Amino acid sequence: MDYLLTEEQIMLRDLCREVAEEKIKPVAAKYDREEKFPWEIVKILAQSDLCGVYIPEEYGGMGGGILELCITAEELSRGCAGIALSFAGTALGTDPILLFGNEDQKKKYLPDIASGKKLAAYGITEPAAGSDVSAMQTTARKEGDYYVLNGTKHFITNGGEAEIYTIVAMTDKSKGTRGASVFIVEKDTPGFTFGKKEEKLGIRASSTRELIFTDCRVPKENLLGREGQGFLIAMRTFDMSRPGIGAQAVGIAQGAFDAALKYATERVQFGKSIASFQGLQFMLADMATQIEAARALVYAAARQIDAGVKDVTMQSSMAKMFASDVAMQVTTDAVQIFGGYGNINEYPVEKFMRDAKITQIYEGTNQIQRSIIALNLIKESKKK
Repeated sequence: MDYLLTEEQIMLRDLCREVAEEKIKPVAAKYDREEKFPWEIVKILAQSDLCGVYIPEEYGGMGGGILELCITAEELSRGCAGIALSFAGTALGTDPILLFGNEDQKKKYLPDIASGKKLAAYGITEPAAGSDVSAMQTTARKEGDYYVLNGTKHFITNGGEAEIYTIVAMTDKSKGTRGASVFIVEKDTPGFTFGKKEEKLGIRASSTRELIFTDCRVPKENLLGREGQGFLIAMRTFDMSRPGIGAQAVGIAQGAFDAALKYATERVQFGKSIASFQGLQFMLADMATQIEAARALVYAAARQIDAGVKDVTMQSSMAKMFASDVAMQVTTDAVQIFGGYGNINEYPVEKFMRDAKITQIYEGTNQIQRSIIALNLIKESKKK
């Protein structure tokens, strides 16, 4: 299907697809099995100038937008979503700086991210504050020229591997969500340590760790925006990043579909390929249609963000929710098409299915996304 991509976007897509096919796919199972962080692939992404796809040219990036980020995340995820998450997780950690960083902060941090020299991560989730951001316990107390952070962040992508962290903490608990603020915290800051690396169902090449802050002194210059803007920054960040999760989900679904289609045309039963049976043909047709619909929704949301549309919350949530549900359905169907072989890790589809599940959960569960969409629909209806 033609999505009216520019010549530059087509070149980007083709480059990412080449990297996925030649560099990521051959090692995906190994990284998944060993739960090893893909530094070797990160170096390849850096050498290919892909780390700065979404970062403005004045800070060393390619000057692309959210659509370019989505194209990159989708294509890399066709190879391995866990490996691709080193890129996507860095984008999430970078978004608050892009959105609310001052010029000094952007000049200090963005060039190293764009070059691939440093990765980034975003810290908002806590053991008792997942979907409920207002339950956050991590605090930031002002002391002279520093903020002193105390608390724990949970399930943080790129945790322990990233050098730059954007952290949401409470500067005034009495104000609820209006008392949250965001800080840039560097990896080697005293009082900042890491908990255990989680063993996960899927995206096993990605590092997921606790972030622990114990009297961690952060310079006041590392405050993003103003005190009390933390919730606004978090919501704007998710508006910007959720299409990227949708793109990751589309890539996972496409990878699983490609494998299932190839298998269906090659597997012979009853003297002919199983692709000749109507039952499987219907499955393949539904899978392909769902993937294209998800891709169209993701690209549409990304284009709206890039065009500067003021309120993209509902479109962003739709893209993330729909694409991740499609990924889970398509990968499950892919396993079914493979039959017994689909349940064996010698074949790729069981990994695609494991990787797909998290896309329905992180950056806001799909139940939360449905609530966001419904509330926006109700609000819009009252304006008519």
